[in-house]
Amino acid sequence: MTEPSSPQPLNRSLFDDPDCGGSPAQPIRVGGKWTAMVLRCLEDGTPRRFTELRVPLHWITPKVLTETLRAMERDGFLTRTVHDENPPRVEYALTALGRSLIEPLGTACDWARAHAPAITEARASYERASPVA
Repeated sequence: MTEPSSPQPLNRSLFDDPDCGGSPAQPIRVGGKWTAMVLRCLEDGTPRRFTELRVPLHWITPKVLTETLRAMERDGFLTRTVHDENPPRVEYALTALGRSLIEPLGTACDWARAHAPAITEARASYERASPVA
């Protein structure tokens, strides 16, 4: 019988590659908790106003939605267009970069739907085994 080999230690420079999340730009990061939902709201290509986005995202506070939209604009996922009207009209639309996330997002959603029962069971098992704080 052979001895199992020791695993290689993790390399200190594992995340030093700027193309793999090691830089402050973190190109792999896809926003925060609500980014995927905003992407879904804008995926049909129709520019939407803030109040329109609030309808399906009614449980998100206006402050958090504003922060999410700003972060998405900063990351290049959407554009913010201010129309010179009184009162000013602001619309949000996905950029080509933002639209490129729709297909991977769909794949992730398909995976989540397929594995939801296993995830739910794992969580329940964890909760049963974990001591109450």
